[in-house]
Amino acid sequence: MQGYSNGGGGGEGGPADLAKLQSIMQSIEIACSSIQMHVNPAAAEATILALCQSPQPYKACQFILENSQVANARFQAAAAIRDAAMREWAFLTADDRRGLISFCLCFVMQHACSPEGYVQAKVSSVAAQLIKRGWLDLSASEKEAFFNQVNQAIYCNHGVDVQFIGINFLESLVHVSEFSPTTSSAMGLPREFHEQCRMSLELDYLKTFYCWARDAAISVTKVIIESDAAVSEVKVCTAALRLLLQILNWDFRYNTSGTKMSINVFSAGVRQDSASAKRTECILVQPGPAWRDVLISSGHVEWVLNLYAALREKFSCKGYWLDCPIAVSARKLIVQFCSLTGTIFSSDNGQMQEHHLLQLLSGILPWVDPPDVVAKAIESGKSESEMLDGCRALLSIATVTTPFIFDQLLKSISVDHLFVITLLLQVFAMMFRPFGTLTLLSTLMCEVIKNLMLNSSEEGTWSWDARDILLDTWTTLLLSIDSKGGNALLPSEVLNATASLFALIVECELKVASMSAMDDNFNYLQASISAMDERLSSYALIARAAIDATVPLLTRLFTERFARLHQYPLHIKA
Repeated sequence: MQGYSNGGGGGEGGPADLAKLQSIMQSIEIACSSIQMHVNPAAAEATILALCQSPQPYKACQFILENSQVANARFQAAAAIRDAAMREWAFLTADDRRGLISFCLCFVMQHACSPEGYVQAKVSSVAAQLIKRGWLDLSASEKEAFFNQVNQAIYCNHGVDVQFIGINFLESLVHVSEFSPTTSSAMGLPREFHEQCRMSLELDYLKTFYCWARDAAISVTKVIIESDAAVSEVKVCTAALRLLLQILNWDFRYNTSGTKMSINVFSAGVRQDSASAKRTECILVQPGPAWRDVLISSGHVEWVLNLYAALREKFSCKGYWLDCPIAVSARKLIVQFCSLTGTIFSSDNGQMQEHHLLQLLSGILPWVDPPDVVAKAIESGKSESEMLDGCRALLSIATVTTPFIFDQLLKSISVDHLFVITLLLQVFAMMFRPFGTLTLLSTLMCEVIKNLMLNSSEEGTWSWDARDILLDTWTTLLLSIDSKGGNALLPSEVLNATASLFALIVECELKVASMSAMDDNFNYLQASISAMDERLSSYALIARAAIDATVPLLTRLFTERFARLHQYPLHIKA
């Protein structure tokens, strides 16, 4: 690869060589501008394609990246490096391969303050793809050298921009599109290659990257919480939280021995199956015992809960905050913690996992309780995102535990599990109420159904989404109870709350049916017949849970409706 300069501008070949590089750069810049202005786009695209398809265009691409003032030209140069390297990888020397990776990493670090974030993201992505392509060719020491550059960016006080770039690169590397065999970038390689890369990353680096992201977030937390104005550390924390979530979303397949990890039902209190197909996505997180020290024993979950609670209290008067990236990322991470299951927990009859879930429920409880207050706030203009995430968290908890443990969690909450001082009075009252999580779930869904009735079951409202999530939670819990004939074991307060919930559901659905019968333009039933069938099966489970009350209710309603039909004879036109 003649003329390649490791990170340089490529102008060492003399004036003629420099003039050629400048000419190539100018042609790419003109092509990019022509595309933006819709001037002869076919010719412009052909010019850019020629760069991507030309043999060994690395020197010209590096020159463009380092010298062009046109952001789109730099973007296209990065794309051309990627395309050419994938095409020519087998013909490149080991030094050339390392040089390309190093150039991309150095470029993003040196230009961390660049306002064109999409160019930086592209170069990071190219570096990640090149590392993936050379994963099996690079020695352990060579990989360590590259990752040490990233580690230095995250930890060595080069500024929040460099720190952000380091985290962003790890996100590009871990991203599902790179290391998942089913969706990885096209490299023209067999599935076995991608599987080997996946196993190596999971076993040797994924936990390390998680720790780096966690420490990066912790390093900027104090500045964020203590500041009364917007600070740049927020983007570092947000990126780190996003990377933590992405790693937890990894499809863990291997234990520390590198063998396939089988599902292990290790205690009576935890269930590994998902009971049924849900409308709401719930991804189980099963990283294995090697992650116990990082996720469970270190107090990491408590730190995330404390961070969100502190920010929630600090910005409670600012309605927009709930939908800010840092709030959304923190909540998603908390919800994902609720799906943690498997051999990461000790074989202690489920006590470690129960403590974990109890801690999480204590943190998310203010998002959904008291249900009437939460619903009223949303109707008054507060964002519904926190409440919906609370519903998703309840679904996740229901998915990884038994109905009995799920119900007992709320009764077990004590002052030791509180994270926000201003909620002390509210939780103090909760400590002395006799009902558990199932009753809270029923009360919460009652408020959602009431809102649906007020909005005539309008699709797309927050209560519509909440209803579907909560129905999935009920289905997950009650299928297990129903299949074992265990309804009689439910506490009386749960039976009463379930009966009241079912009565409200029937009232809501009868109102919808009445509206559709009186309005020729009302097409709710026709448009939602499939969704209705799914809901009816969930309604039936709720009805069977309190069958002593729901069967008489249905009998009475049927009797009343048939009596009305006899009062109004049908007139059938010939």
